[in-house]
Amino acid sequence: MPDMQLSLDELAQKDGKEGRPVYIAYEGKIYDVSQSKLWKTGSHMRRHFSGKDLTTDMGGAPHGPEVLERHPRVGTIRPQSVPEIEQKSFLEPLFKKAPILRRHPHPMTVHFPIVFMLSAVFFTFLYLITGDPSYDATALHCLAGGVIFTPIVMLTGFTSWTVNYLGRPMRSINVKIAVSPLMLAVSLAALVWREMTPDVLTRLRGAGFIYLLLIFSLCPMVLLIGWHGAKLTFPIEKE
Repeated sequence: MPDMQLSLDELAQKDGKEGRPVYIAYEGKIYDVSQSKLWKTGSHMRRHFSGKDLTTDMGGAPHGPEVLERHPRVGTIRPQSVPEIEQKSFLEPLFKKAPILRRHPHPMTVHFPIVFMLSAVFFTFLYLITGDPSYDATALHCLAGGVIFTPIVMLTGFTSWTVNYLGRPMRSINVKIAVSPLMLAVSLAALVWREMTPDVLTRLRGAGFIYLLLIFSLCPMVLLIGWHGAKLTFPIEKE
């Protein structure tokens, strides 16, 4: 069967609705993904939709275009209707040599500050209710770990956003960009304060109260950043 040629408007009709096939395009090639369980509703992960050219979207996926080879290629986009390819990052040669660097650095590093910051809050709470100094020491070490890893994660996150999402403004990204520096500043202030005043937790008034306020404020900030990061990976389906 010879390849068909479709315009983007014609491709949009292959959306899986009312019994229609589920087609997607990548770099001018059209694939039939009707048999894929991940595309059976006409959408994939609630963020990618059939009947569209997903060339740009592929850059933000946790996998490469090789997954499309599992499905039959049924045609091509008419040359005159292929959208202009957006300028690629200057890091493209590096990504070709080490593809893992395109998508993986941020997911690989983002868990460290989340765990460290929440652990600092948790062990501080344990110290307050038990008085065991080992919990206090553990909280301090976790806080230091969070301060060290947060700038690294901010850098990998910014790189992933500019490379895989082309720097497009998105609400979840905007929240993460706004809250992450605040969390870093609060955690750094708490760490410096703790180092300069080792006995600050022996006084639960004044300086001690402010220190605890800084520490416990990390929890909602971490949860807010994590929530919006999860929404990027697993968007919430609207009714």
